[in-house]
Amino acid sequence: MDMNKDILEGNWKQLRGQIKEWWGQLTDDELDQIEGRRDILAGKLQERYGYTREQAEDAIQEFLDSAEVTTEDVHYR
Repeated sequence: MDMNKDILEGNWKQLRGQIKEWWGQLTDDELDQIEGRRDILAGKLQERYGYTREQAEDAIQEFLDSAEVTTEDVHYR
């Protein structure tokens, strides 16, 4: 299991606001579509910011590394 994927999905409601601040061009509708799924977030970043897939993944990783959430906060499904 990918720990970063778990952090994103398990804490989506908490991280959603931080993601909105980090990537302000993402709309609320797009955030609703993402629902914590890293692959969809990467695709939306590619569309909105013109990132390559690798740039999007790097940006997501940078966000997760700096996000105000710890692995103790992860709620496993």
